[in-house]
Amino acid sequence: MKPLAGKRVVVTRPQAQAEGLVRLIREAGGEALRIPAIEIRDLADPRAFDAVAGRLESFDLAIFVSRNAVRKALDMLRTRRGEKPWPARLAVATVGQGSREELEARGFAQVIAPASQSDSEALLALPGLAAMQGKRVVIFRGDGGRQMLGDALAARGASVEYAPCYRRVRPDAGEALRGAWAGGVDAVTLSSAEGLANFVEMLGDGAAARLSAIPLFVPHVRVADEAARRGWGRPIVAGPRDAEMVAALVAYFGGAG
Repeated sequence: MKPLAGKRVVVTRPQAQAEGLVRLIREAGGEALRIPAIEIRDLADPRAFDAVAGRLESFDLAIFVSRNAVRKALDMLRTRRGEKPWPARLAVATVGQGSREELEARGFAQVIAPASQSDSEALLALPGLAAMQGKRVVIFRGDGGRQMLGDALAARGASVEYAPCYRRVRPDAGEALRGAWAGGVDAVTLSSAEGLANFVEMLGDGAAARLSAIPLFVPHVRVADEAARRGWGRPIVAGPRDAEMVAALVAYFGGAG
């Protein structure tokens, strides 16, 4: 018998990012329920991005905060810059392995990224980001994302600008989620604190009581802490990769048994 046979697992990643995790859950015998807690949309107003795209050569370091940021930013830059190559002096960094793989797939050979933990804190701990005095940094991110990374780099002497390249919204999927829940849910996977907040809102009245008995699998301690604060009794830190998430699910449900 496959290790996740009979288990119904909610996958809350945006549609464009969910396929790998869904496939691995199915290969392990589980039923993957696609219910995105975040929807990625184009910017309503791209002027802030355009202001950066027009002077990309003036920066020393470009940081992409997520796989979505890589995809959206590079696609938008291609539209605005045509076939103009990436500036030779502009180093590239990102916070996680998934976004580093995305950058490498698009031709970036020397991506600065943490080797294990995938978050802003791990990126800031790298020696290459210690001496930032006088450096010009652009951060590609979603509209209204976390300020911590930029604030920390500014405190180290960098001049930081943000280039929003997408926006995140809460999907209108509450009815679908509640329907899936009524059919029985064995586990939930969540990728971010924002997705967690959306998920709770989508679940509606009595969410805390429903969540307390269901294991939650998350990529980072920060998300687990937020889940615990919201009353989710058993958050499990699996890691950011799809394979790590499925390995944690398999371990929790008893391996082959």
